[in-house]
Amino acid sequence: MAHQTPVVPVALREGATIYVAVELSMSSWVIGLVDPRSGKISRHQIPCGAIERLMDLIERMRKACGCARVVLCFEAGRDGFWLYRALVQRGLEVLVLDPASLPVDRRHRRAKTDGLDVEMLLRGVMAHERGEPRACSIVRVPTAEEEDIRRLPRERERLQRECTAHSNRIKGVLAVQGVYHVSPLRPDFVERLKERRTGDDRPLPLHLLREVEREVERLRQVQGALKQVEKEMADLRALDSPIGRMIRMLMRFKGIGPVLATVLVCECLYKDFANRGEIGSYSGLVPTPWRSGGIQREQGISKAGNARVRTNMIELTWLWLQWQPDSALSKWFHQRVGPLKGRMRKIMAVAMARKLLIALWKFVTTGEEPEGAILAA
Repeated sequence: MAHQTPVVPVALREGATIYVAVELSMSSWVIGLVDPRSGKISRHQIPCGAIERLMDLIERMRKACGCARVVLCFEAGRDGFWLYRALVQRGLEVLVLDPASLPVDRRHRRAKTDGLDVEMLLRGVMAHERGEPRACSIVRVPTAEEEDIRRLPRERERLQRECTAHSNRIKGVLAVQGVYHVSPLRPDFVERLKERRTGDDRPLPLHLLREVEREVERLRQVQGALKQVEKEMADLRALDSPIGRMIRMLMRFKGIGPVLATVLVCECLYKDFANRGEIGSYSGLVPTPWRSGGIQREQGISKAGNARVRTNMIELTWLWLQWQPDSALSKWFHQRVGPLKGRMRKIMAVAMARKLLIALWKFVTTGEEPEGAILAA
């Protein structure tokens, strides 16, 4: 039986709108356009980054159909948001879709091609335009400045991992020779190492010493980059900008240091959330119930959204319990946990992390202080 291109029911028969979906990849883009006269999808393949070719396809469809409104969509991913800004500058209405929110076939073996992905994008955005908000989630696109500011805490995180990797590599190389308890971060580490002997009382081998010296040199370079990033983060906190003011506001709380404050603001709190539910969902700290018939159970938190926010909020929760013991949130935690240890204590810490994030969001947006919290003068 010959394969037929599925006809997508379109709202354009009632209002003239052209829907366009772009499936991005490194080598080429697959474009899907819905013809408002018939509801059929036409597919086109263009080179990666060929925006003018994409605009030509849209203009040809516009002239053929006599439609003025165009809604274009693509998935958020590796390519970031540069395409969104470029197309908005050309007068298009662009929606960036959350890939995890799009429904997929649940069969064990499902067909997956770029053409099918384009159809999925079109179905999702058209259902959303018909007034079905749960058909897909629209990503809030940051400004170029907001996107650039997020790079600082993310680069710091990556550089810290590199420092740890180089340090562990040095310790591992020396452990092979029975040399333990070394501190690669010491400024005089290489000079002191030349005086050490192996576990079987031999001088350290020549090539091992040279390998360690090269590894130490790379470690020093990463440390220098890390200091530069931390200086830029300090400059960001001092700026008279909305983000700089938010960071300084958070740092007024006992238990919140400059790094935690910067990460939370740059990754989360600068966004325009409509309500507490949205910020909870963005952090992935909301519960995921499973209820079917008489079966009811909890699957834990969703772990969707921003993993950096989630990780840092869990860390901040334990710091808050230590430095803000008289706050309403800390009392809420201790009333429910009591002397319990282990898994239940961790579960309640996650619940408190969600409440704390919402409280901090209210503080930086409205000035409402968390009840009982201690602020610096």
